[in-house]
Amino acid sequence: MYNIIILPFELSVCKVTDYSKVKINEFTFIAKTDEENSLVCPTPSVPQNITHREDGWKAFRIEGELDFSLVGVLAKISTLLANNGIGIFAISTYNTDYILTKDMDKAADILRSSGYNVT
Repeated sequence: MYNIIILPFELSVCKVTDYSKVKINEFTFIAKTDEENSLVCPTPSVPQNITHREDGWKAFRIEGELDFSLVGVLAKISTLLANNGIGIFAISTYNTDYILTKDMDKAADILRSSGYNVT
């Protein structure tokens, strides 16, 4: 089983007009497509040029660097949470996966009862 680390801050998921006012800090994700400019950042760092915003997210990180050949790590955790009625917003980086939820206490309890070490 993987260790799960709960991050100690609240996050916001936003759409921004552009990235000119985004403050890159310890936890910032941006995604640009032909349809939108997305941003996930600590709630106190939400810029003024947002068009949409959803607050109240908490995140946990799957500890360690996950090799690209690993299959099903995110799927197993997200299915476990979905089967218990917990919605998620998943983000992957080169090293690992992050899962955001608005029900962190329940998610952590479910993961612990399924054998994950959650800290």
